[in-house]
Formats: sequence, structure tokens, C-alpha cells
Amino acid sequence: MALFRRKNVPLLGIDISSTSVKLLELTMVGGRYRVESYAVEPLPPNSVSEKNITDAQLVGEAIERAVRKSGTRTRDAACAVAGSSVITKVISMPADLSDEELEGRIQIEADQYIPYSMDEINLDFSVIGPTPGATDKVDVMLAASRSENVEARITALQVAGLRPRIVDVEAFALENAMELVAPQFPEARIIAVTDVGASTSTLSVLENGKTIYSREQLFGGRLLTDEIQRRYGLSYEEAGMRKKQGGLPSNYEPEVLRPFMDAMAQEIFRALQFFYSSSQVRTVDQVVVAGGCASIDDIDLLIQSKVGTPVAIANPLANMSASARVQADALVNDAPALMIACGLALRGFD
Repeated sequence: MALFRRKNVPLLGIDISSTSVKLLELTMVGGRYRVESYAVEPLPPNSVSEKNITDAQLVGEAIERAVRKSGTRTRDAACAVAGSSVITKVISMPADLSDEELEGRIQIEADQYIPYSMDEINLDFSVIGPTPGATDKVDVMLAASRSENVEARITALQVAGLRPRIVDVEAFALENAMELVAPQFPEARIIAVTDVGASTSTLSVLENGKTIYSREQLFGGRLLTDEIQRRYGLSYEEAGMRKKQGGLPSNYEPEVLRPFMDAMAQEIFRALQFFYSSSQVRTVDQVVVAGGCASIDDIDLLIQSKVGTPVAIANPLANMSASARVQADALVNDAPALMIACGLALRGFD
């Protein structure tokens, strides 16, 4: 499956996270993107473990429910593998090679960079551009993932009755969605995007729109759900529902939610410090918070007070219209968690 090559077909962006499936379909109307359909569907417990699919049948059934809920008729889909399961490498190759020659050369030389047997991986590449300081060379981005990671996602899409067209990398999908978000901060040259999911947080740093750093850490909204479940004696499903919809006792905010918010701000501060210590960059111009936890009221203000950098909540859909079948309030609430789904859906336009 193609990790890079774009297909000019309408696509459903399908983001498979640890706890839910997010579906987004975009169209172009009058020169503007429009949200044609979208849905968020919870995943059965243990069907995905730290972004690795453990039961493709259950995940596929959840995707099928999301498709029905969204009302879409589109069946071509793009999904992504997590950055932690992908090896990327930039290599230099002769600039005068044809596409066929380049592909053959990479197939021969890739085993120098990939620590797995070539028959165990899915490999793709994209020419980035001329190699700095070498006019006869081009830089090529390689991306490889174990075949089992790719095949599990393909199987899940097929169970849902969809046609898998593209398997991308989450970090690349996020970078794609940032093309819509970055113009909201015209003065920011270096933007740090922290995507706080259910079990994993990813810090990506982009300079002039290109990713220069990405790192995952184990921290996410599941910690809050677990504490709600433990504190109030609820099932995991009930705890997750009340976390989003309310109905928890009066001590929830000061005793449960606020400590989690403090921990989230501290994790983002630490992630940024780790980035600074491992790069030449000493400060970023803007922090953007994405993922389900970005919807917590005032979390941006708390993080800003901790990191000392302007902080905003991600909204890749800010300048889009929506079709009549899309619930506007729900879409606004879910927008920060739709970055990867949006980046995948955008693959259908190039």
C-alpha cells in the first residue's frame, strides 16, 4: 500500500486510535473545503493496544458503524500507521535516475537502513528535493513498517466494506493537516504540535511547515478515564461517557480533573524540554494542542502558563463549511481530535 503516493480520488480519512475510530470526508465547494460527513465511534476494549490492532474484525465492525453513522456513500479510504511502528530515513540518490530506476535502486539498498527482512515490511519512498550542496543528488524519504501493521489496517477497512487506497504515517498526516492550521499563526515559524490521545501523546515540531522532530510518550486521556472509573465505581464505558457528557459529582473537577490537567501540562513541558535538549532550537513560536484532551476547558491557558509560549487549540476545520447532515456543535467539539483524519482525507485532493 502507498505510504506517500497520492491518489486523486475522494477519500474517507479513517483515524484508528487506541479507543475510537474517527471518520472524516471532505469535498471542495466553491474553492473551499467542506466537511461532507464525519463520525466518531468508540472501539471495543482491547481491540487496539497502544495503536496496534489486536482484533481487526472488531475494529472493522466499529469502522462500519462509523460509516453508517456518517451517512457517507464514499468507499475509498485512507488510514495511517503510528509513528512508533514506522522507520523513516532520508537518503541521497543520483538525480538522473528515472522513477523505475530509483525504485529498483532503493529496493536493493533499503536493507542497509531497515533492520528487518525485506519480505517482512511494506516500503515506500518520496523524493523530497535536491540534496543541499550536491547538484547531482536528490534527497529521498524512505518509510517502512512491518507488514503486519499495514495488513491489520487493510483488513479492518475491508471488514467495514471499504476499499483501502492509501496507508499513510500518522506524523505525515498530521503535517498535512497543519497546512490548514499553520496559517492561523502567520508569525510562527516553528510550531510544536502536541497530540494528546487516549494512551499516547506525540510531540511534533514543524519548521516552516516541515516536521523536524517527532517523539511519542505514554500519556493520555485514558489515565483520566481510569481515575473516574476507580473513584466513582463506574464501568470503563460509563466513565468515558460521563467524562465527555458530564454528570459526575461536584468533587470531580477539583479532585480528579484538575490534577489530570496539571499532569498534562507538565508532560507537555517535559516533552518540549526534551526537544530543546536534543536540537539547536531553543524556543518555539507557537504550541498547538490536538487530540481528545484538547477539548478540556481552559487547558490551553494552563499549558501556556506552564511552558511560557503562546498555546492554542488545534482546529483544522476552522475555515470549512459543513453539509446539512453534519452536527455543527459536535463537529466543533471533536475538531481538535480530527487532525489525523483530516490529514488523511486531504490526500484525495492532490
